[in-house]
Amino acid sequence: MGIKYRDKNEIMAQILESANGNRIRLTKIMYDVYLSHAMTRDYLVLLIKKGLIEYLDGERTFKTTEKGMNFLRIHNSLQELRPLTTIAKSREGRISFL
Repeated sequence: MGIKYRDKNEIMAQILESANGNRIRLTKIMYDVYLSHAMTRDYLVLLIKKGLIEYLDGERTFKTTEKGMNFLRIHNSLQELRPLTTIAKSREGRISFL
């Protein structure tokens, strides 16, 4: 099986899922999401700026915020629709009106 391409939203969702309801350290997120230290930090900075995850300085851990949980719910709902759009696109090529 080949490596699956992940877009920015997919990676952000995976990070939020990793820190979902937990106080989790950066290294655990790295291993859960298969990202380098630098990339994990970059995404965490972005997620903090957007208010989707919070850094608990005293514990040096991260936790998904309520806004982050809403992002996850919407992202997961869209993922459920993805197979439908893939099927529609594959049929599009076969349908001819001429």
